Amino acid sequence: MRVSKEVKLFLGPNHPGMHGNSSVHLYVEGDTVVRARLVPGFLHRGFEKLMERRGWMQNLALIPRICVPEPDINEMVYAMAAEALSGTEVPERAHWIRMIILELARIASHLMALGGVGGSTGLYTISHWTLADRDRILDIFEKITGARVYHMYIVPGGVRKDLPEGIESEILEFLDYIESRSDEFENLLLKNRIIRTRTEGLALLTREEALEIGVTGVGLRATGLPYDIRKIDPYARYDSVVFDVPTATEGDAFARFTLKYYEMKQSIRILRQVLEKMPEGPVNAKISSGSALRWRVPEGTVYTHIESSRGEYGYFVVSDGGEKPYRINVRGASFPQGLYGVEKLLAGTRIEDVALWLTTMDFCPPEIDR
Repeated sequence: MRVSKEVKLFLGPNHPGMHGNSSVHLYVEGDTVVRARLVPGFLHRGFEKLMERRGWMQNLALIPRICVPEPDINEMVYAMAAEALSGTEVPERAHWIRMIILELARIASHLMALGGVGGSTGLYTISHWTLADRDRILDIFEKITGARVYHMYIVPGGVRKDLPEGIESEILEFLDYIESRSDEFENLLLKNRIIRTRTEGLALLTREEALEIGVTGVGLRATGLPYDIRKIDPYARYDSVVFDVPTATEGDAFARFTLKYYEMKQSIRILRQVLEKMPEGPVNAKISSGSALRWRVPEGTVYTHIESSRGEYGYFVVSDGGEKPYRINVRGASFPQGLYGVEKLLAGTRIEDVALWLTTMDFCPPEIDR
């Protein structure tokens, strides 16, 4: 007679294989996960209620922390909501500058994700490479915004200030550099026999499962559905640039991180067009006749969304006409796979593949702790 014993293991938040400051309780039999439960709450918490207790402009210092690897998406979607409620018209140049920030942030986030694949498989060279290359983007952000991680640069009405002189050439130099790394990335990661053996067929996610729990981004595109908010509901000036939406059909871990690599190439393509087409002119609109800190946004309800590196990222915002938002709900792109996905799909995974499963599903814990 077969006798089995279920053992409870803890993964995170300080475990090196945990993708961010969160924790997963694993219930295993032998070396296979039987069930899993996400335990959030180890990072920033209560963002939504904090935003409802601060003025509209004060929230700009708070919202980037909802996702550290890609903070600018929160600035963008929050600014879009405030602009929609107040009827603010964003100057043309500001739209293009916003695209520069968002696409650089997308590349930086994808580089970190690709490095995470190496960290979860023992291929530390790729994680060293990608984090070093990501630092080049942070250098650019520092010159544009004055900060490396939390920028507070995209604001209601446009951007905080214009681009510094000569930054366009520095961005182009970086794009040339990262393109020159293409063969090295492909040979080390995408064509690596060990990496392919570890990830092909791992963490399968069908289109039906993705749609059922609300997965977007590469998780959904890896099932063959080219769903990208930049194409479906363009914002900024994404309808004025040409780019493709890479897809795959396998729906596994290898397909997901491979799509991130090819999305980086499309971001480079977008950035080159933006730098070529960006007009001159003002970069922000006056939003208030008085103090910006006492800004009153007209009463109304709005949902705005953008395409983050992990999928659809949205804000549902309600204003009662006061100096603070009445209600804000954050639709984090990684919430479905980070919460529902962990508890619904992680079962059946071998212990040594759990960190890799979490990495390629690519979730950001503060989007759950919000």
